[in-house]
Amino acid sequence: MPDQHSVLYQVLKHVPHARFEDLVKTHGSDDAARGLDSKAQLVAMVYGQLSGAPSLRAIVKDLESHEERLSDLGCDPVRRSTLSEANRYRPAALFGDLLDVVMAQVHRGLRRHVKETTYLIDSTSVRLSALSGRWARFSATVCGAKAHIVYDPDAGQPVYAAVTPARVTDLTAAKAMPVEAGATYVFDLGYYDYGWWADLHAAGCRIVTRIKSNTPVTVEEERPVPPASAEGGVILSDRVGRLPERQASRRRNPFQARVREVRVRIETGKVLRILCNDLKAPAQDIADLYKRRWQIELFFRWIKQTLKIRHFVGTSENAVRIQIAVALITFLLLRLAQATQDAIDSPLTFARLVRANLMHRRRIDQLLPSPKRLKQPQPADLQDTTA
Repeated sequence: MPDQHSVLYQVLKHVPHARFEDLVKTHGSDDAARGLDSKAQLVAMVYGQLSGAPSLRAIVKDLESHEERLSDLGCDPVRRSTLSEANRYRPAALFGDLLDVVMAQVHRGLRRHVKETTYLIDSTSVRLSALSGRWARFSATVCGAKAHIVYDPDAGQPVYAAVTPARVTDLTAAKAMPVEAGATYVFDLGYYDYGWWADLHAAGCRIVTRIKSNTPVTVEEERPVPPASAEGGVILSDRVGRLPERQASRRRNPFQARVREVRVRIETGKVLRILCNDLKAPAQDIADLYKRRWQIELFFRWIKQTLKIRHFVGTSENAVRIQIAVALITFLLLRLAQATQDAIDSPLTFARLVRANLMHRRRIDQLLPSPKRLKQPQPADLQDTTA
């Protein structure tokens, strides 16, 4: 159809433009704009993530060849110098706030009781060039940044994100995260802090994490292992007790509540000591909650490989923060766009088809050569993101 919009247009229409304009005014992002406003910058950066363009020069050259499609979006072709300057100086907080708005928009449709909500906490590191050394120096030879994420595995999306230099510890970032009272939080050894656990417990949150092999637990009750688990050789023990009363330097442990220690043997033969402050849930449920951590690992892999977040088009802290925020926004826009059609169930296949047809005038529900449903996405589908 001659009046059909491009696939890029159909993805970008899910940006809450009125809210974005409000944010632009709040941050004063366009007050001193010279030739490239915030909307054009967002369009160019989203295009870069969806197309896999390896550099600002590649983004600019590609957009120059699609001037007519850009006019549909209300934008003109951009220049490399102005895009570089915008990434360096326009407040990254503008795109961080837009990310918060889009995360809330996607998450709004999932109505659940708080006690049924599970969040996974983790971070992923990205390597940066030595040109970012002034702010991202981690060691003598390594520069990097971290994206700290709270992920909802039932919704399949992040609900909170923060970007820091790689030298900032996971625990430091976690203490700045908002806490939803009554929810379940699952995390690994990078968040090992009795004080923070005590704060989560005081907020009525359920904690599922791992404790170190040398952490003593004073056992007060030994519970029977369910027969099915014993036969399967997965759950080895289920105990109720308390963590050490004192920490290093003889400081009092602020986490004095009774806890569960569920020992589990995983597929590799390694034995994990899983800690939980829920004294009522079946041991198998606790083990299954901890196992869900693999879902956030798949999310990190998807973002890095499918949206090419491993390669950065800027070196300043502001530019890196903008690109990570835009990559996460792009992931969510793809989720919203995919929900408008029912021919393609696989997120990976949908993303690949969007990339292949990005500037084509084609309805987003007709990206397949012929309308047919694809199989539901499996873990292997999310893992195969190398193409």
